[in-house]
Amino acid sequence: METQEFIEGVLAQNRRIVAKTITLIESSLPTHQEEAKTIVDTLLPYAGNAVRIGITGVPGVGKSTYIESFGLQLVDQGHQVAVLAVDPSSSKSGGSIMGDKTRMERLSLEQRAFIRPSPSGGTLGGVARRTRETIVVCEAAGFDVIIVETVGVGQSETTVASMVDFFLVLMLAGAGDELQGIKKGVLELADAIAINKADGNNIENAAKAKIEYEKALNLLTPSSKIWSPPVLTCSALTMDGIDEIWQTILDYKEKLEASGELMAKRKRQALDWLWALVEEGLRERFYRNPDVKKSLSEIVKAVEKGETAPTAAAQRLLDLHDV
Repeated sequence: METQEFIEGVLAQNRRIVAKTITLIESSLPTHQEEAKTIVDTLLPYAGNAVRIGITGVPGVGKSTYIESFGLQLVDQGHQVAVLAVDPSSSKSGGSIMGDKTRMERLSLEQRAFIRPSPSGGTLGGVARRTRETIVVCEAAGFDVIIVETVGVGQSETTVASMVDFFLVLMLAGAGDELQGIKKGVLELADAIAINKADGNNIENAAKAKIEYEKALNLLTPSSKIWSPPVLTCSALTMDGIDEIWQTILDYKEKLEASGELMAKRKRQALDWLWALVEEGLRERFYRNPDVKKSLSEIVKAVEKGETAPTAAAQRLLDLHDV
């Protein structure tokens, strides 16, 4: 396919071409990367109008079921929903990504929904770059709600939070210590916490957990001066509370748009994207440098044997790259 065909296909909301464009973006071939840059750059003016939502959660929280229920409700309301799953693990293992897609069977059948699992290429930086570009493609293709899912491993939450408008953290109740399994850093990123599986015999536990999380959030400084992250309860099975979460997201968007914070946030995110690409490009050029390639194993062995200090070795490699 020609570059223009990709661009026209995405703008025409052709799902097959949208999928092919994302595959091109994810390719590591230099020719594909050059073409992808042209496509994304051309599509950029058509992007930016969607609500971007990041979702993470502790293991066993029912994230896939929640995203499917949430997505189905949005589709019923007339929205076009794209679900982008971020897997920071090795591309060899595939993680739980394909399983997540399989479990979203009802949502994947919807004409107004698009689910895309993305391999990491082995590095979190690769995921960040490709996911940001994929968001641009999906927005240009007319999707007005973009859900970026993280499997909740280490730094992936921070990465996803740096590319979305609203970051939702799903939690469990009735699983022992309510604050276990979540780091302070993730709480600081949250624009809202939703306690899932608040149904049946677990409703009372969810209400107690809500109080605990509210107390925990009171100890943290909110990232926005005009928004205090609420703690909500929901059930992806009964659909209770799902609509309230969507309304919370809309309230957040309205408040931050009115104050100018949302625009400022997106500008910061664009700069984050810029510097992430610069760092990635520098790293790639460093390892491609023939002088570095020639001396790398020798210098690494010298550090391992204790013959050269890491500081001196690093400087030597950097000097080789500068030559």
